[in-house]
Amino acid sequence: MQIQPGVYRHYKGPEYRVFGAARHSETEEWVVFYQALYGEFGLWVRPLSMFLESVEVDGEQVPRFALVKAETGLISGSEAKGG
Repeated sequence: MQIQPGVYRHYKGPEYRVFGAARHSETEEWVVFYQALYGEFGLWVRPLSMFLESVEVDGEQVPRFALVKAETGLISGSEAKGG
């Protein structure tokens, strides 16, 4: 699984930098590794399926995270395993 590295906006407004996707060592579930671009700039992981899902806001389906700006040079799962 892959996700485009870059800056994403959460549906509630804050922006995050996504570094890429990785697999959980025990469950092999794909997770997204990302960093808040506000406050303490915390590092987070979230299941990829949850990151990519839509949520309902005021009766409308919107992406939980929307790509604002693609970035290169950040690691992705395919690069980490050699292509």
